[in-house]
Amino acid sequence: MGIGNKTYQEDEMISELTEAMIVNGVVLAAVLASDLGTARKIGKARMLRPLLVAAVVPVFIQRPVTGGTGLIVELAGIVAGVLGGLAAAALIKVYRSPETGAPVSRAGAGYAAFWTVIIAARAAFSYGSAHWFSDQIVSWAVANKVAEAAIVDGLIFMAIAMVLVRTAFLGVRAARLPAEPGAALQPGRASA
Repeated sequence: MGIGNKTYQEDEMISELTEAMIVNGVVLAAVLASDLGTARKIGKARMLRPLLVAAVVPVFIQRPVTGGTGLIVELAGIVAGVLGGLAAAALIKVYRSPETGAPVSRAGAGYAAFWTVIIAARAAFSYGSAHWFSDQIVSWAVANKVAEAAIVDGLIFMAIAMVLVRTAFLGVRAARLPAEPGAALQPGRASA
């Protein structure tokens, strides 16, 4: 089938695939840019940045499903995102900077590999659902009364839940760090 012969459904599927790939790319870029490396400052900007990413969600969510199997698919996406966020958080070390005493984090190759594999799997599923196993996924969706939008929404909810849970645990762990010994005695530094 040539490009000029695309049906409305194919255009719609490509549009949703494009949206999914945009979300995947934004999530991967944002997470790796903010977390990868040593002594990454844990400040307000780093805690608020994921909320900006989450604010993009309404652009991609058409109409969340409020009942039936579609709702279960969306909730499964959220649960998968929470579990993935917890796993990602476990791969980040949070500690006080020896230079500044401020909370910082360290994430290395394992963390980058984890996020890359997760995003690659999501991208493969998105691409596969449009090109490799579209007949099977359509048959499953029809048999289980799941709208295509519920599957897309579930993937988006998963991505956002992962980022928000990872961020929340990063903030909690930073807040729970023991006070730096002698911080109150050093001039020019606030005590913890």
